[in-house]
Amino acid sequence: MKRITIFGREGCGFCVRAKELCEIKGLDYRYIDIHKENISKEDLEKTVGKPVETVPQVFCGQEHIGGFTELEAFLTQAGV
Repeated sequence: MKRITIFGREGCGFCVRAKELCEIKGLDYRYIDIHKENISKEDLEKTVGKPVETVPQVFCGQEHIGGFTELEAFLTQAGV
């Protein structure tokens, strides 16, 4: 499986859960704190390719997965 990239922010419970899920599954992932990296909502929307209202925003390689719920479903469907 390609590297999982999680765009999130401090204090976000679903961001924490997304990181924990990747750790539990032993996946190669990186976490990007949008505030520490000065990533604006507009920048994130350009990366995602559509309007975003929440974090985390999760990618597998270059493929946008969605948020935590979509990540969980994606990994289940992939048999991970």
